[in-house]
Amino acid sequence: MAARRVSSLLARSLSASSGCSSLLLSRGKSPGSRRSINRFSTAAADLEGLVTPPVQVCYTQHLINGQFVDSASGKTFPAYDPRNAEVITHVAEGEAEDIDRAVAAARKAFDEGPWPKMTPYERCQILLCFADLVEKHSEELAALETWNNGKPYEQALHSEIPFLARLFRYYAGWADKIHGLTVPADGNYHVQTLHEPIGVAGQIIPWNFPLPLFAWKVGPALACGNTVVLKSAEQTPLTALYAAKLLHEAGLPPGVLNVVSGYGPTAGAALASHMNVDKISFTGSTQTGKIVLELAARSNLKAVTLELGGKSPFIICEDADIDEAVEAAHLALFFNQGQCCCAGSRTYVHERIYDEFLEKAKARAMKRVVGDPFKKGVEQGPQIDVEQFQKILRYIRLGVESNATLECGGERFGAKGFFIQPTVFSNVQDDMPIAQDEIFGPVQSILKFKDLDEVIRRANATAYGLAAGVYTKNIDTANTLTRALRAGTVWINCYDVFDAAIPFGGYKMSGIGREKGIYGLHGYLQVKAVVTPLRNPAWL
Repeated sequence: MAARRVSSLLARSLSASSGCSSLLLSRGKSPGSRRSINRFSTAAADLEGLVTPPVQVCYTQHLINGQFVDSASGKTFPAYDPRNAEVITHVAEGEAEDIDRAVAAARKAFDEGPWPKMTPYERCQILLCFADLVEKHSEELAALETWNNGKPYEQALHSEIPFLARLFRYYAGWADKIHGLTVPADGNYHVQTLHEPIGVAGQIIPWNFPLPLFAWKVGPALACGNTVVLKSAEQTPLTALYAAKLLHEAGLPPGVLNVVSGYGPTAGAALASHMNVDKISFTGSTQTGKIVLELAARSNLKAVTLELGGKSPFIICEDADIDEAVEAAHLALFFNQGQCCCAGSRTYVHERIYDEFLEKAKARAMKRVVGDPFKKGVEQGPQIDVEQFQKILRYIRLGVESNATLECGGERFGAKGFFIQPTVFSNVQDDMPIAQDEIFGPVQSILKFKDLDEVIRRANATAYGLAAGVYTKNIDTANTLTRALRAGTVWINCYDVFDAAIPFGGYKMSGIGREKGIYGLHGYLQVKAVVTPLRNPAWL
């Protein structure tokens, strides 16, 4: 299957059927002057009369040992609709005792149960059956995701749910192709390596892409024969429970996949520090990733995979097709409400084309359609919650106070919910907070550069190294930047191209290890060397 550009699939889906059953800133600042801000003017979807989500919430308990159960404490916590900040439902709140129950079930399923003892082909068939069920229930999954997360329904239905199914089919295909090697050695010995499942895998997924990240983690873990305890993000617990129920419907034995909803400091910490968990995989902020790494080390030194934050550069060279680059840079930043770890959040533009690029980038941002994510044609829904909403507005204030020029946006959109206008800053300098910190919102910072040596140095001058983008027609320029940029992914004349086979992960404080592709299997396998003496061998 061809590589999947998530943002471009979304753009193409905007004409498809929808399917299923204040921050007060009046002026921006620039050095030595004040200028009027271009007000946000778009064919914005009406926020009055929000669409009633065409789905019912069926699962709110933990899924442990194949059964939905309440928390040991009886506690619950609210799941919100970010369109209006209203409570959707209450979900079981997991704590250490619930993690203990889930880990015990996973340990028993690994040590005594049928899953690791099944033939790889049998495991493959269950994962394929699950992918079929995902497609059968795609409208319900997409509606739940939009309701609890705020992302456009068309994005969820036409891009993310198909990607979920594709990822599981990809790893189903790997299940019976995982094998070791025969290794020549000095002396009369037969040496082989075995690739064995690591055991009980703890997994903590984020709120920005709940279902794709469910697949990134659960797919390879199960394909390798492991059992799993997954903690969903407290902001978005609903779709993980629904997907896990479908996996059991596909034939997954009890205890192989356990899902606990809850908060990071309680359920997440208990999972990361559990002595009977053999591996922990976490996607989220760098700050929390450090805590997870420390807890893993202080407990049983379990294996760790971390996919963390980013502040990715998007470099527009002077020979780039400006219209194409404007659209690519726009989607690189604003896709998913700007809530992407790999968002192209530092847009570096060559000085000779800077003014033209800026005007077109500003115009594109002002045309972006913000509104109820269930409505057809909406490009941008609300931010995930009030905490993120306030954080983004705080960074916009810092941008203005730092003397960056606020070109458009900069304010709340609507009177309720967590909507923010698409925002563009120009005259941004590298030492400004909006150029250094991960904002995780719809705020584009456009910086100017003179030559390649300068932009390489500036692009790499960050604690992060998750991704980068380059727009140029010159193959030599592309090759120079590809090798010079310290990032786990470099997109040339494109951005946000994701595929089940393409590995993803970061340099520096953007994480440890890789997910997706063949590299995603490595974190869920142990390599064992087996050495046997040979008596009078005919050959060595």
